[in-house]
Amino acid sequence: MKKNIALVAGGYSGEYVISVQSAVVIEKNIDPALYDVYKIIITKDSWTYTSPEGVAAEVNKNDFSLTVNGKPIRFDAVFIGIHGTPGEDGRLQGYFEMLGIPYTSCGMVTSALTFNKSYCNKVVAALNVVNVSRSVHIFRDKPYDAAEILGQLRLPVFVKPAEGGSSIGMSKVNKADELEPAIQKAFNEDSQVLIEEFIKGTEVTCGLFRAQGNMTVLPLTEIRSTKEFFDYEAKYTPGITNEVTPAEIAPEAADTIRAAALELYNRLNCKGIVRADFILEEGTGKVYFLEVNTMPGQSENSLVPQQVRAAGLTLRAFYGMLIEECLAAVKN
Repeated sequence: MKKNIALVAGGYSGEYVISVQSAVVIEKNIDPALYDVYKIIITKDSWTYTSPEGVAAEVNKNDFSLTVNGKPIRFDAVFIGIHGTPGEDGRLQGYFEMLGIPYTSCGMVTSALTFNKSYCNKVVAALNVVNVSRSVHIFRDKPYDAAEILGQLRLPVFVKPAEGGSSIGMSKVNKADELEPAIQKAFNEDSQVLIEEFIKGTEVTCGLFRAQGNMTVLPLTEIRSTKEFFDYEAKYTPGITNEVTPAEIAPEAADTIRAAALELYNRLNCKGIVRADFILEEGTGKVYFLEVNTMPGQSENSLVPQQVRAAGLTLRAFYGMLIEECLAAVKN
């Protein structure tokens, strides 16, 4: 008997459009012979499923169910495809845990921790798995001193929303007088801002997931951007960035990055598909941690689908493994 899968997309952040694009790819590649997929778009105003005939149905949030053409629909599992809040920060995960509905991503606590870049940096630094750049964490409702920040960090620095993705609101600051405008730009997106020292080098990203009791570490991707850094435009505008999979880096560096990604996946208690991003420092070969992304993009040209294909897998097989893994966790 086919399983009912809710595919949730949209969300409340600036990554809404990217999430919807991801959901198109996910829905297209979930095996219709095994699963009936109901794509639910979540916004602040509504949680809505729209049938192929164009009939809209609102989710009953008391039990996360639908009524479609008079027929009640309950879900065996949820495929979370929301980037940003509430799908990447642990909120939906907590809701589904209370309802006892399995889902494909990391749990509530892991999602909440990794979503906040500053808190995640502190935990990763304490794990002593990989180098972490020096940083300062500030809050909109608490005083801060730009001069004092620059006394703690060396230029250039990156300024970014502590809780946000797709490089929205992010700036690279090369001169002291650029810091305050960059902070305000980040505060336009979030109430918390992370300011961290720039590490010059090559950005390398690693996707990995657990299925059938085994870990799969996907081929690494090397990011070669024509822009100063891998910002929103570089990520989503064709031709600006060359993403090389497998990464063309020294085998020793690749081994270090894979080992660090795997260690972080386990130590942070990750589940589902996770993408860990690193910088391979120029000149020293040291590996620095950037972030753990628990809801990586799934659009056709996103990094994880590239890595899945490079590993010799189809997206249909990959998404099937993610769904079956979360269903198996309930049985166990």
